[in-house]
Amino acid sequence: MKEVFPEAIRKLPEADIPIQGLTAFLSQDKNHQIVFMHFNQDVEVPAHSHGAQWGIVLEGEIVLTIEDNEQKYTKGDRFYILEGETHSAEIHAGYASMEFFADNDRYKAKE
Repeated sequence: MKEVFPEAIRKLPEADIPIQGLTAFLSQDKNHQIVFMHFNQDVEVPAHSHGAQWGIVLEGEIVLTIEDNEQKYTKGDRFYILEGETHSAEIHAGYASMEFFADNDRYKAKE
C-alpha cells in the first residue's frame, strides 16, 4: 500500500489523538499546530469546539457539520472552522488531510 505522506512527514512526532483507526503526525509551533491525519476506518467525531481550524482534504471524504450546516468535502476541498464554532464530523476510511489549528496546545505528541 502506498504511503499517504512522504517520509519527512512520517518522521514528525505522532500526535496523541485517541481515535481508533487514525494515524496523525504533529508539526508543533509556539503559536499553532499543523496535523497530518490519515484514517484507515470510518469514524464519527462528536460535536465539540476549540480555536480556529483550517484544513485541506488530501484523499477521501469527510462530512462536516459546522453550526448545523452539513457539507461534504472531498480531495482538494478546503474547510475553515471559526474559533468557538460547534462542529462534528463523519470521516470515511481512506480520508487524509493537512489541518492547521490556531491553538498551540490542541494535541500533544505521543510519549
